[in-house]
Amino acid sequence: MNTTGTRLAAMLLLSSALTAPAAALAQDGDAGGPVPQTEAEQEVAPDPQAEDPDISIPGGAIIVTGRINRDPTRGSAQVLTVLSTEEIARTGEGDIAGALGRVTGLSVQGQGFVYVRGLGDRYSLALLNGLPLPSPEPLSRVVPLDIFPTNVVASSLVQKTYSANFPGEFGGGVIALTTRAVPDESFVTVGGGISGDTETTLHKGLAYYGSDYDWFGFDDGTRDAPPALQAYFDSGIRLSDIPLDPERNTNGAPVTQLDIGQQLGDPNLVLLQLIGDVQPNWSASLSAGTAFDVGSDGELGVVFTGSISNKWRTRDIISQSILADFSLDSDFRDVVTDNRILANAMLGLGLEIGDHRFRFTNLFIRDTLKQASLSQGTDFLDGDDVQQQRTGWFERQLIDSQLVAEMEFGDLSVDLRGGYARTDREAPYEYTFTYVRDNSNAQFGDTFINTLDRQTGDASVVFSDLTEELWAGGVDLSYPVIDSLVATVGYAYSDTDRFSERREFLFNAPTSFPDGVGALRPDLLLGDAILDFYDIGLIESTENDPAFRAGLEIHAGYGKINWEPVTGIQIDAGVRYEDAVQSVNPAQRFLTPGPSDASTLLENSYWLPGATVTWEATDALQLRAAASRTIARPQFRELIFQTYYDPETNRQFNGNPFLVDSELTNYEVRAEYYFGGRDRASIAGFYKDIANPIEAFSSFSDNAQLTSFANAPSATLYGIEADLAYTFDLVNLGDAFATKELALFANYTFTQSDISVQADDVTRLFPGGETPASNLFADGVPLTGQSDHLANVQISLEDTERLQQFTVLMTYASERVTSRGTAALPDIVENPGFGLDLVFRQGFTLMGSEAELKVEARNLLGRRNEEYQGEGAQRIEVNTYDVGTTLGASLSLTF
Repeated sequence: MNTTGTRLAAMLLLSSALTAPAAALAQDGDAGGPVPQTEAEQEVAPDPQAEDPDISIPGGAIIVTGRINRDPTRGSAQVLTVLSTEEIARTGEGDIAGALGRVTGLSVQGQGFVYVRGLGDRYSLALLNGLPLPSPEPLSRVVPLDIFPTNVVASSLVQKTYSANFPGEFGGGVIALTTRAVPDESFVTVGGGISGDTETTLHKGLAYYGSDYDWFGFDDGTRDAPPALQAYFDSGIRLSDIPLDPERNTNGAPVTQLDIGQQLGDPNLVLLQLIGDVQPNWSASLSAGTAFDVGSDGELGVVFTGSISNKWRTRDIISQSILADFSLDSDFRDVVTDNRILANAMLGLGLEIGDHRFRFTNLFIRDTLKQASLSQGTDFLDGDDVQQQRTGWFERQLIDSQLVAEMEFGDLSVDLRGGYARTDREAPYEYTFTYVRDNSNAQFGDTFINTLDRQTGDASVVFSDLTEELWAGGVDLSYPVIDSLVATVGYAYSDTDRFSERREFLFNAPTSFPDGVGALRPDLLLGDAILDFYDIGLIESTENDPAFRAGLEIHAGYGKINWEPVTGIQIDAGVRYEDAVQSVNPAQRFLTPGPSDASTLLENSYWLPGATVTWEATDALQLRAAASRTIARPQFRELIFQTYYDPETNRQFNGNPFLVDSELTNYEVRAEYYFGGRDRASIAGFYKDIANPIEAFSSFSDNAQLTSFANAPSATLYGIEADLAYTFDLVNLGDAFATKELALFANYTFTQSDISVQADDVTRLFPGGETPASNLFADGVPLTGQSDHLANVQISLEDTERLQQFTVLMTYASERVTSRGTAALPDIVENPGFGLDLVFRQGFTLMGSEAELKVEARNLLGRRNEEYQGEGAQRIEVNTYDVGTTLGASLSLTF
């Protein structure tokens, strides 16, 4: 048997949660020859030259049944969707989050967080080559998937029914990404692109200088902590302690508040500037791969990918808040310009020797956001006009190294996985300046002034730092006990450690500070002479809890079987045991500890069963039923009692150390019909019962929205989803269409959820403790993030003999709650609405090499971002702005 045939036979023997054991064993050809096929099965069989998706998950690779059918969606024992490289490319999306937004029941919210069936991102599990990923986001333990470019991913699997080989945090589903490994042939691909949107490109925007290398996503040292501030950080004493003598300055004098303050007023980081014409977005990429023969039956593959993109976005935001009687408390217009630089690189080594496959993956991703904003509006409570500017620099970085071995020793399959990952997020010099105009007849009544007293203006600077390290490993063993039953056992371990620090400094002027000086622009207001002459000091507002250390250690073991008791019926059943310790504790930063009880310790063990029964009723019809128990733990940031500013939503968040785990009971029934080839249709019903779901709620203070989290008593979620994939052959339309086909992909999900709140139910909020749950939650309201309706339609005109695709993509998501309202106010609601995109891809030969041109138009109908609070005919806008239409083109060349 040749090498390819040997590998295929080995893959067909791999046992996993998604294997049909008896059929897999039958694939290992015997003296009797190949397994016979029915006529219908022959029709379903895809092109034998077609490439199987490369998928790496715990418990083994996905394989298919003995009936020649390589479609993993049909052949697996679970409900799943697999996006291959070709299917990802058809969407034209540049990142995996965008491509997954086209999958049935999935929606993308914020910056790359994928929601499954309306459940929040905490209910989604993301794996890379079967191993967990840490998150560089302070607000989430789940990694945002928009940082993964599509060129590093070979396939993306979404599984919606739980199987014991996956971690127990499986509320809505698992998203398993597999990186590229052994290429079929050597290649080098270079590419570049340009794009712009109608709200940003060549329009006015805001910026500040920063440093020389900002365009590249790296700082040149300008944003390093200045010497006096670093000396204070290292000293361990409090800023409020008198006298302040933590260290000696380089000039031999004690470090004072004045030293620190004067070093914090760098004009390059403070002075806001108007851009006349914002430049277009651009991107560049390089991918290369090759393979070598190793020994008599081995192959070593090397793949490298790297890319960088620089994108601009300006938002003109309507931001309002209301009082309990629904009258306006504040009304602001915020102009925010974001410059996002995303750089990534991946080096992958893949080794296939006989029946064994090894994958060594090294991934680097750096995502930097440079933000400048200017807000102006009215505080109706005081009758003042307010002008506020912010400048910020947010660095997110992920380094991940993984080693995966998938081996075959006769009938025994052994999977070994291990990895180390580290994420960092640094946000130095987050400046906020607030100026106030009281509109009186006084000398400066018509002038915006900032007297640095937090009554008539303020100035603050924040330094944030987050580091998270994750060690993970596991082993899975599979063995065919009998011809029709494969047993799999496994053990998994993960240890996550997060350190989060946030230090905020307020400039504090004496009462004698003149109003006229307060009219100076921010860089002059913090000038050395002003700070010295007027004796302006500093207050550290974060002295109580400046830093936290969080950890999550999980030991898990599982056992499962895949059994075909009779032909056409497949049972995948198992149970997982997880023991976890999750903790959040204040980290000691001062020599004299302060009083703090903002700690969390959750020690829980769970037995998590799951089973799916699949019945092949006919050659074309397949029925499934599934039931399981899963969990959802609080995210670290939801537990940490520390204020965090989110530059995407323009609001602040604070954690609740009293949160507890959510527990879910899941049920699903499903019918799938396969017309032949890749054409199929399915319909499913699902139901989830959730104990202690974690919900976000918002309150407003001093014109700022503050969001926190609490456990609701219980909730249910249920719905129906339908999916259709159908291809029309256009050969009958004439010679011009002899090689053309029309591919239709459509899906729709209807979801309903209800939070249950009884009169005697309570929830716990820090630091107050128990409070009636009805103060935060109304009985019968939906879960946050859940849209009643989600729909996706793709219509693609494709050439079957060369790369030529024209795809129309339509999406729709109905209103969904983003945060609970408090004080009897209505919930904050987002309305994603309807979106229309066009993507054209054309392959051709350029200078003797393969080239691909992609032209895309996004949001052609100009869908807005709408987030609001409403009651009857009354409505106020919380975070509403025009998004604009994006036009782009890219060209890649493969040698």
